[in-house]
Amino acid sequence: MPTDLDELEVLTLFVADVPAAKAFYREVLGLPVVYEDDASAALRLRNLLLNLLAAGQAPELVEPAPVAPEAAGVRALLTVRVPDVDAVCAQLAERGVALLNGPVDRPWGRRTAAFADPSGHVWEVAQDLG
Repeated sequence: MPTDLDELEVLTLFVADVPAAKAFYREVLGLPVVYEDDASAALRLRNLLLNLLAAGQAPELVEPAPVAPEAAGVRALLTVRVPDVDAVCAQLAERGVALLNGPVDRPWGRRTAAFADPSGHVWEVAQDLG
């Protein structure tokens, strides 16, 4: 049964400091800003928008569910496919980004490494080993 739920358009991250988050994604990942206001900044990835929203503005989007505090821990891992994990990790290090783990070869046939943005959102870079 087909659905129309097969294309991710926008990924919204709730952040404590919009300017710091925007700077991270612009300077570290090289993403262009396509929109910004006092409470948010939207940046373009190749295939979707990354919306950085001030956490204080988030409740109206998810009510009645609560917005989890940063201290609640990691609840998602955002993976970006890259051709060479080691090269990307070297670029991240040049930009002052510390890895949480990796690079490491995983049993499921991928080489991965993880890092966090200033609000604690964890990103993984991954390449196929096959």
